[in-house]
Amino acid sequence: MGVYLCFDNPWRPNLQLVHTDAKQLDSMISFTCNLAENVSSKVRQLDLAKSRVQEAIRRVNDVLDLKFCTDGVQTALQNEDYEQAAAHVHRYLTLDENVLKQVTPDSKEDSGLDASLQLLHEAEQQLKAIVNVKFDDAVKTRDLASVERFFKIFPLLGLHDEGLKKFSMYLCTQIANTSRQNLEIALGTESNERRANVIYADTITLLFEGIARVVEIHQPLIETYYGPGRMLSMMRSLQKECDIQVKKIIDSFIKNREFDKKAQQVQQNMMSSYKTNVNQADRLDPRELDVMLAEVTLANARTELYIRFFRRRVLADLEVIDLNATEKQEKLSQLDKVLVNCELSRGMQELIGHYIMMEEYFMRETVMKAIKLDAMESGAYTSSMVDDTFFIVKKSVRRAISSSSIDCVCAMLNHACILLESDFCDVLYNKFRTGFPSGSLDMTQAYNLLQQGKLPTASTADSNAVKAAFLTTVNNAEVSGEYVITLKKSLQDQCTSLYGYTSEQGKAKLESCLSDLGNVSNKFKDVLQYGLNQLNASAIKPRIKPMVDAFLSANHNITEEEFSNYEANDPFVQHFIMSLEQLLHTFKSSLTTSNYDALVSLLTNEVVSQLEKAVMKSVFNRLGGLQFDKELRALVGYLTSVTQWTIRDKFARLTQMATILNLERVTEILDYWGPNSGPLTWRLTPAEVRQVLALRIDFRSEDIKRLKL
Repeated sequence: MGVYLCFDNPWRPNLQLVHTDAKQLDSMISFTCNLAENVSSKVRQLDLAKSRVQEAIRRVNDVLDLKFCTDGVQTALQNEDYEQAAAHVHRYLTLDENVLKQVTPDSKEDSGLDASLQLLHEAEQQLKAIVNVKFDDAVKTRDLASVERFFKIFPLLGLHDEGLKKFSMYLCTQIANTSRQNLEIALGTESNERRANVIYADTITLLFEGIARVVEIHQPLIETYYGPGRMLSMMRSLQKECDIQVKKIIDSFIKNREFDKKAQQVQQNMMSSYKTNVNQADRLDPRELDVMLAEVTLANARTELYIRFFRRRVLADLEVIDLNATEKQEKLSQLDKVLVNCELSRGMQELIGHYIMMEEYFMRETVMKAIKLDAMESGAYTSSMVDDTFFIVKKSVRRAISSSSIDCVCAMLNHACILLESDFCDVLYNKFRTGFPSGSLDMTQAYNLLQQGKLPTASTADSNAVKAAFLTTVNNAEVSGEYVITLKKSLQDQCTSLYGYTSEQGKAKLESCLSDLGNVSNKFKDVLQYGLNQLNASAIKPRIKPMVDAFLSANHNITEEEFSNYEANDPFVQHFIMSLEQLLHTFKSSLTTSNYDALVSLLTNEVVSQLEKAVMKSVFNRLGGLQFDKELRALVGYLTSVTQWTIRDKFARLTQMATILNLERVTEILDYWGPNSGPLTWRLTPAEVRQVLALRIDFRSEDIKRLKL
């Protein structure tokens, strides 16, 4: 009994109630579902009936439109209202004849339908013939209004391609007539007129501007009546006429400017430059090319501008229409093919190819002439050929940049690098190889002699002139290296104008060529160092050794009385500094600040080297070491005062020698050596330290040997 009570659930009545409600809800949902199915089926039937009614209405309207077109097209043709007639035919062309015949199954009505369709078909053919004839007549009579009128009718008759072709031919005729007139004006231009030197470039520009004007005016008309996506077809037709007219202009330019003749002569001159015993009188004067080269670059720049306009217009038109990736790529390929293979591109590429060769010839010949006419002006550090050379190089490369052709610019940058790195540097090297004569140097006399363009027979004057030329060449090398950096920066700023419309590959190519130009400065640094080394070997070393030898004559094993006497009558350093000052004075007014400092640095190296050798050959006592320290300080102070460069580091070894020679006892070196040296870095080896200690006559060799260094 207890177990039964345990399973008696007080919620059982409620569960039965929930079960009953669930059954009722299921019944209600089923009823609602069936009702919805019935309603939706009736709605579907209603939608089907509605669509059929609408289709029937459309077909009835088509029949009514057919009747309206049949009646209207005859009236429009009789009244010569071709636009209205074309509109009726256009409506007829949108109708499906098979559907219309299904609407009128009755034989009688069907016979009337066939008659209407036949009538409209005949009207279509008649209207097409009329529009073609009327358009051709309007073109012949140059009736622009009628041309545009019938041009608008072609697409209504489904003649999009034919209408666009005829209209393009009409526009090409207009372009050809204008171009012919412009060329005739160019041929009649007098040589003294302001634009005579660039008249052919101006003629090409007028052609491009005329085509651009045609496109600007008629593109909205084409897009409105023919729809987007038609510009490539139209531009292709216009480009064919452009090619014809450009060829005529280029041929006239080549003939009247004697372009081919000069290009051939330049090629022969460049080939003969590698031969000896060539008559220089037969060489083409580069000045004859200057004006013509400017005209070629101007024409090419205008061509690049026109091609960018062409591409931009077509691409903008293609963006409007819905094309998949394959179709778009095909259109772009067609565009590239038109631009690359057109006569305009080929003709300008041929001109630019000859231009590069002729510009190289102009640059090289003019630079060589500037080198031959090299002259020095009194008071100037460099000779005329440096400024002249870089002016010419800059002019040629800037002219190439003005052509807007990346390949042209890169080619001229490469030619400029070769000219500066090889030819110009070789000129400087050859001047250095003659050497720097020994002897005194009278710069005023030397400049006066060179200014006169000749050297007197006197050996002294000859020597002074050669010395002056050598020092000027040193300055030329140093300034040329600076000019290269300046030239690169200047050209780089101008080349940024080309970055906007070139590919990443073109940018990388251009930057590489500019980088190569900047690297030419390293070549000039090598030339400069070679010249300074020559100057050091000829003018510095032979003079320094006798000066330093005087150190050996000065006693450094002295008494206190001699040490005091040296205060007033120094036996070495005062005379040594005066000799150095006289030596440097002969170069200071002739060298640039940078070259003078470099020369002082070389002189310091030689002084340090020779003085170290002299010290190692001398003997010292304590006072002698102190005297040497004073001499060294005076020498360092003087050389520091005559240069902007730091030279104290060069005297580090000698300074450490002076420190050793000033020790009171041998073991005192341990206070400076090793861990006790502090920030001091010893430049002397342990063996050299012992050698310097051995120079002190008051230090015992046994004490020196016992040192643990």
